[in-house]
Amino acid sequence: MTRYLDMAGQFLLYAAFAGAIAVFSRWPVYHQLGADEALIKLSIVHEGKRLKPCVLRTPAELAKLPPNMRAQSACPRERAPIVVEVDLDGEPAVRRSRPASGLARDGRAAIYQRLVTTAGTHRVVARMRDRAGEEGFDYQLEETVHLRPAQVLVIDFDPARKEITFR
Repeated sequence: MTRYLDMAGQFLLYAAFAGAIAVFSRWPVYHQLGADEALIKLSIVHEGKRLKPCVLRTPAELAKLPPNMRAQSACPRERAPIVVEVDLDGEPAVRRSRPASGLARDGRAAIYQRLVTTAGTHRVVARMRDRAGEEGFDYQLEETVHLRPAQVLVIDFDPARKEITFR
């Protein structure tokens, strides 16, 4: 008899737990964006250009090296940081710089930023520099976009086409 009471008690506890999960999975209602808001996501992962160019070694330099280290060219590994700017309707929205990842600073740099804005028509300008230096940008895209409520616009970089993209 006590075994049946234990099983019934255990069933009631499981049912109460499942009921609590069901209630809190639907309530309170969560909205990621307001009714008249849209989202712009800046998500760029890119390798900057090398800080120093590769150097060809002379035969005398190669002779001094051990046989397993005799590569014709010597390429420094460190890469330039990437700099990204986004303007929204003529106003600066994002100004970010990120160094290359890795111990030797030879990996890809990643920049991620969320911009919540009002739905409607906006002028978006995205610029990126992946080389050392302070002036100018290597890539730029400027478009007028119409964002519907709850729409997400992703600003990305396509390495195959070497251009900034809006999707």
